[in-house]
Amino acid sequence: MPPNRADLELALAAYWKTKDRQAATARLLGSTAEGAAKAVRGARHFTPIAALLARFFLDAGYPAASIGAGRPHVVLPGVFRPTKQWDLVVIHRGVLVAAIELKGIGGSEKSIGKNYNNRVEEALGNSLDIDRAHDAALTGPEKPWLGYFFVMQDTTSSRAPKRPMNGILPAHSVWRELSHQERFSLTAERLVNEKLYDAVCYVVSSSADPGPREPCAPADWRHFSAAVQARINYLANLGYP
Repeated sequence: MPPNRADLELALAAYWKTKDRQAATARLLGSTAEGAAKAVRGARHFTPIAALLARFFLDAGYPAASIGAGRPHVVLPGVFRPTKQWDLVVIHRGVLVAAIELKGIGGSEKSIGKNYNNRVEEALGNSLDIDRAHDAALTGPEKPWLGYFFVMQDTTSSRAPKRPMNGILPAHSVWRELSHQERFSLTAERLVNEKLYDAVCYVVSSSADPGPREPCAPADWRHFSAAVQARINYLANLGYP
């Protein structure tokens, strides 16, 4: 059977266990902040999430060889750059079945504030690049299906209301006094509504309480799961896998 919400909860619990273990190792080694960050990234803490999402395709009959979660299996061509490494890619018989990004932010207020804009910029750029790559006939005969899975760490900082930074021109009033958690809820909804991604799953979680909470209905696990299944069913009608 395809993964369900209980499976999502288990995967998030495993995600935090890996992050906590690597962070503890970095502290024991006396790593700098940068070193600790590298250690956490090196832990492949998104592996449980990638395995969870891969199950959709495995259960649909796609062979494991068609599902990639590490170089060079997840490197796809671009137009504004030569290639882009995605986190989970499914390619079968020359068809790009799915490309999914797995991202998260957390930590201090400074870290969240800095990485929030970076994550949004990455998400927009990746979507545009793969779309143009398809127009250039670089991604196979079917339009790529794009997914985005985002974990926001539940902290005091990510829950606190924020004021947009003052600039030469004012930010749109819709952003006023939104917390980082609320900001990404709006971002996730717009990524879906603008059809930049075929599905987004946005969860709020923490090591103490993996949960997850799902602040954005159009970008919750139920909608994400349904969109993945719809992609699988669409290609099944075309004879895949």
